[in-house]
Amino acid sequence: MSKYTSDAPSYSGLRRIALVSSSLLVLSVASGCSSIDRLSQIGEKPKLAEIENPTAQPGYKPVQMPMPKPEAVSYAPNSLWRNGSRAFFKDQRAHQVGDLLTVTVNITDQANFANETQRSRTGKEDSGITDFIGSKTITQANKILPGRLLTEDSSSTSDGKGSIQRSESLTTSVAAVVTQVLPNGNLVVEGKQEIRVNYEIRELIVAGIVRPEDIQSDNTIDSTKIAQARISYGGRGQITDIQQPRYGQQVMDILLPF
Repeated sequence: MSKYTSDAPSYSGLRRIALVSSSLLVLSVASGCSSIDRLSQIGEKPKLAEIENPTAQPGYKPVQMPMPKPEAVSYAPNSLWRNGSRAFFKDQRAHQVGDLLTVTVNITDQANFANETQRSRTGKEDSGITDFIGSKTITQANKILPGRLLTEDSSSTSDGKGSIQRSESLTTSVAAVVTQVLPNGNLVVEGKQEIRVNYEIRELIVAGIVRPEDIQSDNTIDSTKIAQARISYGGRGQITDIQQPRYGQQVMDILLPF
């Protein structure tokens, strides 16, 4: 009686191969389109994008920002001016929701810390019985009763050192929007700036609370005068991805106790 054997792959194996092949095909097509476009532009000058209506582009979304409440227009008798108008006699600095002001970010931070801790401790315990009811005269008692009942020595030493050296510098400007006016007149501002160079995006975010009195006549304010300041400067893109460790490595760094 012979047993039939076959080297042909099973149905589940064929299905797995098909799934892997389809995935590789999709990835190759997605990357292939970009590669073909780049190959077709070899030796050619980069083409400028045509001027088009941005609102007609796919994915366009209108911008929605906080706006002040509309004011009813009223004219005073024998006056050429109306309320709410921006005049040369009116303060042009930001003071209501929706106004813009320029935040000058100027951060120069240096810090040096050095700590050292030393600890040493030594302890010794010793107790015994030299003569217990004439035990020295009895031969068998000397064998039973030890000369020293308890002897203990302990010693511990620790030495810890730590140092921190940090130097940071950032100088830039960003326009912010007044998003809220607090009951005491202070302004809540928030600004965001994104700059894309090739395949890397640098972004700057500034948010906090400012006093209208600290806003200068040119409608600018220094970042050191922003309360509850939140300043973020970083980037995202190919360079940032390369500088970051892989997700698997980050997970192992968190989970491994060694």
